[in-house]
Amino acid sequence: MRIVVLDGFAANPGDLSWEPLEKMGSLTIYDRTKPEETVPRAADAEVVLTNKVVLGRKEIEQLPKLRYIGVLATGYNVVDTQAAHERGIIVTNVPAYSTESVAQMVFAHLLTVTNRTEHYALQNRQGRWSQNPDFCYWDTPLMELAGKTFGIVGLGNIGSRVAQIALAFGMQVKALTSKAADALPAGIQKADHNELLSSSDVLSLHCPLTADNRHFINAKTLALMKPTAIVINTGRGPLVNDADVAEALETGRLAAYCADVLTDEPPHADNPLLCQPHAYLTPHIAWATCEARLRLLNIAIQNVRSFVDGQPQNVV
Repeated sequence: MRIVVLDGFAANPGDLSWEPLEKMGSLTIYDRTKPEETVPRAADAEVVLTNKVVLGRKEIEQLPKLRYIGVLATGYNVVDTQAAHERGIIVTNVPAYSTESVAQMVFAHLLTVTNRTEHYALQNRQGRWSQNPDFCYWDTPLMELAGKTFGIVGLGNIGSRVAQIALAFGMQVKALTSKAADALPAGIQKADHNELLSSSDVLSLHCPLTADNRHFINAKTLALMKPTAIVINTGRGPLVNDADVAEALETGRLAAYCADVLTDEPPHADNPLLCQPHAYLTPHIAWATCEARLRLLNIAIQNVRSFVDGQPQNVV
């Protein structure tokens, strides 16, 4: 069996092992694959693993030997699942591997805004505190989270874990969710769209991207929010209209925007968020802790093993 990994570098830049996959067949691993290289590289493969390389209908129709596509991620929008199903090709993903890491990143971002530890650490490497006439100083607003309202859009695995942490900080948690109010965990209040936007001091996005919620955060929804609010996006970049958020930051209608994802990745150099001092951007690394990536690889390899054994798991 020939196995091809089209873009393995992000998940495993060399600190983890592909060895268990090597034992299942002839394995070829590419760090990255350009669109025009996809079909030639996967031409003789029965099993293809992809993270961000697109396997659309056009590609799938040119791969007659393909029997299995394993997505090295939870989201599987890079694969035309309909085209795959028509051919009887199994498609799997890796669910829930990054829940703890992404939830941790949400609060790393939030605490960056409320406590500005990196700002002060940088200043004090440059001697600022040593030159201060008092025992302490601060030149940014400092905010306590206890008692503030934390709004969550989407209450799946990650959203639920984020809610637990917010409650541990003493925050009031509201959620926009399809779940019934009486089915929510203790401490979480179900809210409608307008209530969530208008009452949240912090708003965190954890819903899948759909045609209906693309640009969920835009000029109109931002106008409903407190000007002191903080928006956090560790979900999907297109949930947010980058230009509208940049303008809201520029005009003081939004206090801060924290994001680990953007609409285009890597972003274009002229993305207006890149030059906003109150936009805190990380390069899509919430999932990338060693622990999360190890879970990802282990589950992805087990997915292949289960397929070979005739009992595929995590099929989408």
